Amino acid sequence: MDAWLARTNTTRQRTLSAALMPDFRLTVFSALAVITVSATVYSALYNTYLDTSNPLLTHLPHPLATTHFFADKSNFLNVYFIKKAWAWTSGAFLLSWLTSPASTRTTDRVWKWAAETVMWLVFTTWFFGPALLERFIVVSGGECILALPAGDPIPVPAEYCFTRSHLSPLSHPDLFVTTTTFALPLDWRAMPRLRRGHDISGHMFLLIMSTLFLADQLRYSFRLAQRSALHTLAMVANMALLGVWLFATYTTSLYFHSPLEKITGFLLGASCFVITLLPEVEADAKIKKAERLKGMKQHKD
Repeated sequence: MDAWLARTNTTRQRTLSAALMPDFRLTVFSALAVITVSATVYSALYNTYLDTSNPLLTHLPHPLATTHFFADKSNFLNVYFIKKAWAWTSGAFLLSWLTSPASTRTTDRVWKWAAETVMWLVFTTWFFGPALLERFIVVSGGECILALPAGDPIPVPAEYCFTRSHLSPLSHPDLFVTTTTFALPLDWRAMPRLRRGHDISGHMFLLIMSTLFLADQLRYSFRLAQRSALHTLAMVANMALLGVWLFATYTTSLYFHSPLEKITGFLLGASCFVITLLPEVEADAKIKKAERLKGMKQHKD
């Protein structure tokens, strides 16, 4: 009997704690905002960022790469985590969802993940051709640039950037007619990149959206009065990944992209996350309206 009462009290305490807990999403959003703004301001004041839109600079290593580990694009965080951020986020979500009790293993959570997956694809991979982020670079004045070994930029048609084509004097001789390209060997080849224009930080966009999505999904775990050992492990994994994304947001804000490109990446990621909340907000509004009407009716009676 005493053991049963102890378990009951523990359950009540956990439920009460979850009810009194501030919205975890707002806490994480505040942390993201502070990290992004403070690191971006620091990067502008002390010139620690690399303007990835400048065709004269992007082929060069970061000026701080030899002294600051995370300023090097080839660091493990960038190569194995940030560049595969949505895959990591999706894996963490599925682990949490599959180990959740039936009461919280809802299709609404899957639809949120699916909606954000579509937005990730639309902005970074494909939208009836080029991705939206690529289209925006061109619309804002960007060009498709081929960087020669000596660093000289050659403008080429944007379609070569959209199709990620490798260009060489042998395959596209009409593009290599300037005096700076005469000395190139025929088998030299490279892939052009979109430069100049406004390059919304795709890393910031993805990190912000991923972090807020994980925070949103963790709420379901926090509300549980009891958790299985497997779900507890999944919860810890999600929190650890959330911590990695917070740190990655800091390094990206500190070392890469112009301040405006980082801010627009932040806003885009937050906006895409908010869009997935609209059905939930609408449903809550309908419930509150129904309760209010019911209360008014009872008051009249």
